Amino acid sequence: MLFDEAPIIPTFELELIARRAGHWPVAGADEAGRGPLAGPVVAAAVILDPERIPQGLNDSKQLTAARREALFVEILATATVSIASSSAARIDTTDIRKASLDAMRRAICSLAVPASYVLTDGLDVPAGLACPGKAVVKGDARSFSIAAASIVAKVTRDRMMARAGDDFPAYGFAAHAGYGTAQHRAGIELHGPCSLHRMSFRPLKKEAV
Repeated sequence: MLFDEAPIIPTFELELIARRAGHWPVAGADEAGRGPLAGPVVAAAVILDPERIPQGLNDSKQLTAARREALFVEILATATVSIASSSAARIDTTDIRKASLDAMRRAICSLAVPASYVLTDGLDVPAGLACPGKAVVKGDARSFSIAAASIVAKVTRDRMMARAGDDFPAYGFAAHAGYGTAQHRAGIELHGPCSLHRMSFRPLKKEAV
């Protein structure tokens, strides 16, 4: 149709709809790291100050690393933020969906200012929250709060994986953050997996046999 290819631009409209319905404050929540072969999945929850919304918020995947870092600093300085993660071992014990939702739940529940409503990216709202919420498909491209959470989660995880690269230099984690690049797969082939690898993910399943 005519407008099918029009870009989706994040706004504060979903948050304001919730506010008009009597819910305030509103938190946005998102995660980073569902797809990598190694490392944790990291979730963030963010409550933005409507008077201090950082300029340029967008889905973290649409931003350069330098822009993400700058926005990360600004978000931490102007918003209420909470971060949680689920380790590779937890991912293997449950599955990536459950581990992601659990990290998101813990991030939301740990906010210093309790949320009255939560907007989450994707298809699911975590169970066990003290407030209602709504899952928003492509939420990180539609909601400022979810976009902010996506940036916080992504930058936090990238920093964690850069530090992991110092502990496990054979895999080059700082370069690919645990994703299945040729460099990463070559490191696994040569050295085998380490404690950060998700043994329930292909192609690592064969290593556990």
